[in-house]
Amino acid sequence: MKKDVLKVVAKSILGVITLLFSFGLFAQGQTNTPKLPNDFWRNVQFGGGIGLSIGSGYTDITIAPSAIYNINQIVSVGTAVQFGYISAKNDYTSTLYGASLIGLVNPIPQVQLSVELEEINVNTDYQYLGGNNTNTIWNTALYLGAGYRTGNVTVGVRYDVLFDYNNGYYSDPFMPFIRVYF
Repeated sequence: MKKDVLKVVAKSILGVITLLFSFGLFAQGQTNTPKLPNDFWRNVQFGGGIGLSIGSGYTDITIAPSAIYNINQIVSVGTAVQFGYISAKNDYTSTLYGASLIGLVNPIPQVQLSVELEEINVNTDYQYLGGNNTNTIWNTALYLGAGYRTGNVTVGVRYDVLFDYNNGYYSDPFMPFIRVYF
């Protein structure tokens, strides 16, 4: 059995050495071509939101970074992630996390139209008289929005076309927003 282990180790070492030499030979045969400038990062903008609300026995913390890629002056696409924590003393705690895909269209510089697909997971623990209840839901939202844009800031409203009054996290399909991208 010891000989079998030694054979496997020897073959593995020989395979790694052969692989390293073959990469070295391949690299020797390549010619140097001048690199074209990469404009990808010039077209990326970062933004997002941060929220903090603290009161008597109440805490609400939200972190939601996002990034968009400007395809041209009119169209941008991007993604966002979010995390939230809410706690009301002796009543409930809730955590949420999720992600979004974002599409933005600026038909004229002052108007921004948006489409956003959001998927969040919400975990809530309720403390009532006589016991604890836990609820976990996945909430999917498809927002269509419009806003007024000036510079890097857009203020507007969005509407969740998938909104369900009976099964959802948010209480209303309309949601105001402020977007800032740098």
